[in-house]
Amino acid sequence: MTTFRLHLLRHGEPELTGRMLGRTDSPVTAQGLAACTARAAGLTVTRRLSSDLSRARACAEAIGPAEVDPRWRELDFGAWDGMAASEIDPAALGRFWDDPDTAPPPGGERWSDLVTRVRLAIADLSPEPTLVVTHGGAMRAALHVLCGFDRRAVWAFALPYAALITLEVWDGDLRSAQVSGLVTA
Repeated sequence: MTTFRLHLLRHGEPELTGRMLGRTDSPVTAQGLAACTARAAGLTVTRRLSSDLSRARACAEAIGPAEVDPRWRELDFGAWDGMAASEIDPAALGRFWDDPDTAPPPGGERWSDLVTRVRLAIADLSPEPTLVVTHGGAMRAALHVLCGFDRRAVWAFALPYAALITLEVWDGDLRSAQVSGLVTA
């Protein structure tokens, strides 16, 4: 059985914070770039991937050459994208957080759609040490796919900007992984 290390790194702090940033492409700050390069220092990888959004792509490219894969994008928040939570109807936002499949943002993506995208991206990984610079939602979807955590359990993980999760993945079984390292501070 082939195993490989999969490192998931959340992008650095974007210029816009405190907002529902899905497809909204806010650039990353200089401090955010520095935090990601510091977090990735010492990782041994043969492949680097990134979301196509600039806040992730810039961090990946600061670490080294990276392939772009839009399947590692953040959840699309639809009409709420780019808005602060305080600007969104509290009842609608509560329904979304309670069940993002039955109450997605208007015109936005369902949790299960994000999981499907990330599952397909993981299935296409070759069994080699890989770093993916991505977003909090995509990292949570990967934990769901690889570790079997349910939607509520994945929110138990603190994933601030530049958070790093290292997983040991057994090739050929998308539900065979273990969290071998979680660095969030």
